[in-house]
Amino acid sequence: MPHKKEEVKDELYGDEVREKLEEFAAKGWESIPEDEREEWFTRFKFWGIFHQRSGQESYFMLRLTNCGGVLEPGQLRAIGEVARDYARGPAENPEFGNGWIDFTTRQSIQLHWLKLEDIPEIWEKLESVGVSSRSAGGDTMRNVTGCPVAGKAEEYVETRELLDEIQAEIRDDDALCNLPRKFNISVTGCRQGCAQDSINDVGLEPARKLVDGEAVRGFNVRVGGGLGGREPRAARPLDLFVRPEHATETVRAFVELYHEEGDRENRSKNRARFFVDEWGTDEIREALDERLEFEFETAGTDFRGEYTYNAGEPSEHGAHDHVGVYDQKDGRNYVGLSVPVGRMPAEDAVELADAYGSGEVRLTRRQNPLLMDVPDGELANLLNEDLLEEYKPEPNPFVQGAMACTGTEFCSIALTETKTRTARLLRWLGDNVELPDDVDRIKLHYSGCTADCGQAMTADIGMQGMRARKDGEMVEAMDVGVGGGVGEDPSFIEWVRQRVPADEVPGMIANLLEAYAALREDGQTLSEWVDATGHETIVELAEPEEVDGYEDPCLNDAKQSWYPFADGESPASTDAEGQPISADD
Repeated sequence: MPHKKEEVKDELYGDEVREKLEEFAAKGWESIPEDEREEWFTRFKFWGIFHQRSGQESYFMLRLTNCGGVLEPGQLRAIGEVARDYARGPAENPEFGNGWIDFTTRQSIQLHWLKLEDIPEIWEKLESVGVSSRSAGGDTMRNVTGCPVAGKAEEYVETRELLDEIQAEIRDDDALCNLPRKFNISVTGCRQGCAQDSINDVGLEPARKLVDGEAVRGFNVRVGGGLGGREPRAARPLDLFVRPEHATETVRAFVELYHEEGDRENRSKNRARFFVDEWGTDEIREALDERLEFEFETAGTDFRGEYTYNAGEPSEHGAHDHVGVYDQKDGRNYVGLSVPVGRMPAEDAVELADAYGSGEVRLTRRQNPLLMDVPDGELANLLNEDLLEEYKPEPNPFVQGAMACTGTEFCSIALTETKTRTARLLRWLGDNVELPDDVDRIKLHYSGCTADCGQAMTADIGMQGMRARKDGEMVEAMDVGVGGGVGEDPSFIEWVRQRVPADEVPGMIANLLEAYAALREDGQTLSEWVDATGHETIVELAEPEEVDGYEDPCLNDAKQSWYPFADGESPASTDAEGQPISADD
């Protein structure tokens, strides 16, 4: 029997939702019938509109989409202006204030504290410069990810036009909008592995195939990767090589197969990774062969041995991310900025949009922006800008490696606060833990729950939100693991300690890293040291403890508050101007 959400979507979903959403916006929050709100919130997600959590009833998040992380000139400015003018809540965050943007792990942007009544005006402003929120959430294809510098840097297979083709021909097709669950597509033509094909539902990775003695460039196909629910899977190879001219139709064929055959009954087991578990790669390959007209070729030689993006490799082997100054193939430069936990005040986003270069900005899968097309003659002036003191191209190793999901600040399923806590953790580690000179990145990923939106499972040190008792009280806590990465042989973290009270996690990480610095062999990365040291020893070295100088922002269960950083009762529900709606009306 189909899940009840399937009935909701069957009644109305996809592009048709927009008209109804605009009707509600015109009439105000209260026009959504209270007993139908959950159904409408399910539908709104397709247009990137996510209702925030309990106590924030009339406030919404807006997630945007921009294929492959590309923001054309003028687009970041428009997004920043929307955040400045509309994304302001009734309480300030102690680290970030009010009015900011969040860079995401799928190369896009989220805005919070939006009023439903403002959504049509926001759409008008964003869409006037080509920014969309269509298909940004819900049971549909999410933002297509790729190498963020596709078309600007060297690729073995050029992918910029291919990414746009997949966007236009597959994601924009309303007939495919209602999938069993959300679905992630990645395509990369570079040799660094930065699109992270191994954790996507379908991923195309660059490969070469010898045909009549000549090397043909194309892609190997992998399917069924993902992280959530403590049941991670690395995407599995289909033993299928596709040439660039067949890439889009191959992706479409797998999307259609999942659309038609995916489980619509059990939402805890209907992601594409479980679909691949059930069918197996051989049967999926056969099904695709029946749907596609070109002659199949077995997999070519890939470049996984050269992957360096979040791969646990020494820095001299290649870039771990896109933070820093890099050459473009046209002789200009791009400059990758490190944004702590991916959050940037609106005013900074507007200023960044007007910085040096062409005005084009690209976004990475590690919550960071890249300024594109900077001539050599402008590079020194850019690097001397005050803005880059905050968002450094060469930050400390903890900031550069950090990512964090939304957490209980706005997410209804998270168990712990994440962004503010991580910002304080990074500051404390930077001030108190000394690493060897050759260690320039420690990848600390924090997810507020096991859904793992912060990709903790792929981190050097991964943290997932939990609860625990400390001194007789319920507190926010974390499960902490080590040893993840998405390189040649993708690996997921092995849990070291579980339900560690949040105020003892900084001490635990410091103890582990101090042991690493003291006991490692020359040049050994944290990932390599973890593998060589063994799990039992790591557990002994990673002792939790409280530390001086670290004050946890939300130790006593922030989810019980309407907003973790505000005292008193929630002002929600509020009207279009943000004023509380009287219960007597």
